[in-house]
Amino acid sequence: MGWWLRFKAWARRFKRDGLTLWFAVRHPGTPLFVKLLAALVAAYAFSPIDLIPDFIPVLGLLDEMVLLPGLIWLALRLMPADVLATCRAQAQAWMDAARGRIASWGGAVLVVALWLAGAAGLWWLLSQRS
Repeated sequence: MGWWLRFKAWARRFKRDGLTLWFAVRHPGTPLFVKLLAALVAAYAFSPIDLIPDFIPVLGLLDEMVLLPGLIWLALRLMPADVLATCRAQAQAWMDAARGRIASWGGAVLVVALWLAGAAGLWWLLSQRS
């Protein structure tokens, strides 16, 4: 059962770090590049829609298992230490108080817009070939 407890602790840290990015986007001390990266990662992490659908074998889970943790790690590494500490404390306090989920409508709208733009582009490309 030791592995299960380690996995649960990792999952809690993963959620906290995602929330940390959410707070970092609003923090005035976060550099612009890190804000943009954090905003994209947080929107994707909390979005109910995946860029790679989960029903696609192997690739469907690749974004949750590799891409998302890697992007979160990168954004946290690029963040100044004082901003990271402040935002982590805010994220932990929010998790302790709310125990809820963030509904990222902005992220969902962004992902849906990207999917629709991709579908429209593919439709246009295919219609030009015939």
